Amino acid sequence: METAVLKVLTDCRRWTRVIWRCLTCLPLHAAFDSVDHDTLLKRLQKSYGLCGQVLNWFASYLCGRVQHVRTSAACSTPSAIMYGVPHGSVFAPILFLLYTADLLQLVKRHQLIPHAYVDDTQIYGFCRPADSAELCEKVSVCIDEVRLGCSQFVRSATSGLT
Repeated sequence: METAVLKVLTDCRRWTRVIWRCLTCLPLHAAFDSVDHDTLLKRLQKSYGLCGQVLNWFASYLCGRVQHVRTSAACSTPSAIMYGVPHGSVFAPILFLLYTADLLQLVKRHQLIPHAYVDDTQIYGFCRPADSAELCEKVSVCIDEVRLGCSQFVRSATSGLT
């Protein structure tokens, strides 16, 4: 987490002549559990060129997992885990960033600066005080598109990757 904070602070210090800054934080921790395995595998193949044994390894890493609840007296029926990346693994943050890369591009199209660190994303921009209303509007429109994108980027990624 210190790396993410230092990155944003370094960017802010770089703009010393600019007085007005706008920073928005998007905690996407719940999104970690909503990563669609099929969509992620298609993205790894089409967008990042993974294939063959490497793609098969990621498929075996993500798919075929089950979960159940155990009490001292009983155990529930195992349920397949269709979404999410395994928490606490080395690959989880990387896979999540690859999965959400389109959202970072969306932020850049608004001429704002995205910074993603695992499941925390910051969107920020800088301007002269006279341009603060324009920056606020730009950030607001971007946040609206990110909100829509979070619900739609899985569908568009899937349809664009088939």
